[in-house]
Amino acid sequence: MSKKVLSVLLTVALTATMLAGCGNKETASTEEPDSAEKTTQEAEPAKKAEETAEEADGDTYKVILITMDSTDQHWVSVDKGAKQAADELGNVEYKWMAPDKKDDAQQIERVNNAIADGADAIMIAANGPDAITASLQEAVDAGIKIIYVDSPANLEAEATFATDNQAAGKTAGEEMIKALEEKGITEGKIGIVNVNSSTDSALKREAGFREAFEGNGFELLETQYGEGDAAKSQDIADNYITDGCVGIFGTNEGGTVGVGNAIKGAGVDIIGVGFDKSDAILSLIKDGSLLCAMAQNPDVMGYEGLKAAVKACRGEEIAEKSVDTGVSVINKDSIE
Repeated sequence: MSKKVLSVLLTVALTATMLAGCGNKETASTEEPDSAEKTTQEAEPAKKAEETAEEADGDTYKVILITMDSTDQHWVSVDKGAKQAADELGNVEYKWMAPDKKDDAQQIERVNNAIADGADAIMIAANGPDAITASLQEAVDAGIKIIYVDSPANLEAEATFATDNQAAGKTAGEEMIKALEEKGITEGKIGIVNVNSSTDSALKREAGFREAFEGNGFELLETQYGEGDAAKSQDIADNYITDGCVGIFGTNEGGTVGVGNAIKGAGVDIIGVGFDKSDAILSLIKDGSLLCAMAQNPDVMGYEGLKAAVKACRGEEIAEKSVDTGVSVINKDSIE
């Protein structure tokens, strides 16, 4: 047989084999899959839907914290707690935007900036209940979720994380009365250094403090406002000392530092009680210039507030709308 004939025969045989193979493949593709294979095929759409849901749940949310100022250690601790929660969750673009001082116009500007920045949620400690409300309403209208930390405004929010300020203020008053009575003092003038006439948290602290003094022989003087500034608060406390006060109460960190510094500078035996925990306040308690301070848990406010903000962004229900983040009395015994 010639090579040419042999080549033709081999080509015909190879073609026949290929056609047979294709025929077998088509037959196999039309066969009904077994039950296990069919179940796998039916599960594919459900699996893809589940993966899509997981991807949607993994969206990144932009959460912005706006506090009263950027200087008090109280707000630094709120920021620290919020950062911790953001790091743990991993899907949060977090930012702290705070005025350099307590000022309504600056705080309103920060809210407007947060709206323009595309925030999904705003955590805010309102300077006052009313001044910020219109700006917050604009945020809500833009679909932004609002969470209050420390101090709310007069606008419904997803949740509030704050101290029971009135109860804590009453505790501060009771601590002062106890210390005065231990010194044999049952009457005299008491001064109060508040932040301003609108900050909800500080007003409730003052209300609780005044409640503690009801029905006894002490005279609570007209409240003076230091705007949370330590230097201004010290000037006010100096005047109270000159007026013969036996006790002075500061309603926030700056006010408390001012009270302590005034008592220390005057070298007088006056009972000073205040709010918040900072290095300056701890030092004034240690050296006896202040009796004690009501220590809040600002890190808890920030931590729980941010987690609630993300829940709200996801459309999940927040079970507890108003959370008391607690307070404790810090005195010389507790820090030595």
